[in-house]
Amino acid sequence: MTPQIQPELVRQECERWSREGVNITFEIRDNRNGYKAGALREGMKHSYVKQCDYIAIFDADFQPDPDFLHRTVPFLIHNPKLALVQGRWEFVNADQCMMTRLQEMSLSYHFTVEQQVGSSTFAFFGFNGTAGVWRISALNESGGWNDQTTVEDMDVAVRATLRGWKLLYIDDLKVKSELPCSFNALRSQQHRWTCGPANLFRKMAGQIIRSENVSLGKKLYMLYSFFFMRKVVAHILTFCFYCVILPATVLFPEVTVPKWAAFYLPALITLFIAIGKPRSIYLLVFWVLFENAMSMLRTKALVMGLFETGRVQEWVVTEKLGDGLKTKLSSQVHNEHHVRFRDRVHLLELLHGVYLLFCGCYDIIYGKNTLYLYVYLLLQSTAFFVVGFGFVGK
Repeated sequence: MTPQIQPELVRQECERWSREGVNITFEIRDNRNGYKAGALREGMKHSYVKQCDYIAIFDADFQPDPDFLHRTVPFLIHNPKLALVQGRWEFVNADQCMMTRLQEMSLSYHFTVEQQVGSSTFAFFGFNGTAGVWRISALNESGGWNDQTTVEDMDVAVRATLRGWKLLYIDDLKVKSELPCSFNALRSQQHRWTCGPANLFRKMAGQIIRSENVSLGKKLYMLYSFFFMRKVVAHILTFCFYCVILPATVLFPEVTVPKWAAFYLPALITLFIAIGKPRSIYLLVFWVLFENAMSMLRTKALVMGLFETGRVQEWVVTEKLGDGLKTKLSSQVHNEHHVRFRDRVHLLELLHGVYLLFCGCYDIIYGKNTLYLYVYLLLQSTAFFVVGFGFVGK
């Protein structure tokens, strides 16, 4: 849904509920200062917020069930040290195209494994920015919404944890939402989701180490597992090893890569990913190829975040189609999502596809073919070409 259409639809919906006697208010800013953090900070200044103890946050494309508050607020009422109750995302358009199916696989693993493990073992995880209820006193004590990075949701979760607050994730509390089906929208989203946490790691690592309210075990989990391994190493390893070093071994026969590193370990990790969404297990090969192709974008974003360069503070709203396709606005939505071919092309991905294709052909002609590496290289080069030409998504 585009930023131009969204406010009008929200206003109309608020007016409809107001006519039915519901106490509802439509608020909008005249600027984008601070992006989402700025909007949330501005919203907290309204007088009616001071009468409340909790705040529920949803992005525009989220559709919570009527009993959402009944299933979340009691946790906050009966546990005074609990700052946040987070729900799980469900996707209404997961079957729209191959790209949305692959996104569903990644995010299902994120919620089923990463969020649930963090919540159950250390009462810490990264707030997802929506489908959650915060205790307002915890927000205020933690310093409120901060726009120092583009991941204000993860930022406030870290700061609340450093203040001694606990976070709770409920896996069976599902909230319907949308996945971006435009590739350019996905690229912008993935840039922010990679650059922001890396930049936050740079800025908050020292505070985590010095915190007196967090145990040593939780500090190690936050610094090593949550930030360093998942937000830094995972992206670098995926791109540098599987898309640069491994292909280069066919050019240098004296360099050998153990089978466990080249195939067995990746296969095991990939099977773990399937835990989150068993119905998509037959798409695992496509998921691996797509994730590797996206790793170049994520590695660039990671470098920007760690070194605070380039587009480190860039915030592009992730466009969703929403119900606009079913209304008189459908033609406008369709035109806005039509992307010219030259705007689809991503040169770096295409050049890397050429590199992988060359390595694959070289392995066929001159290689010993003991690992049949050329099969992977040719498939991966095709994935880079598909991504480079933007032939993915709607």
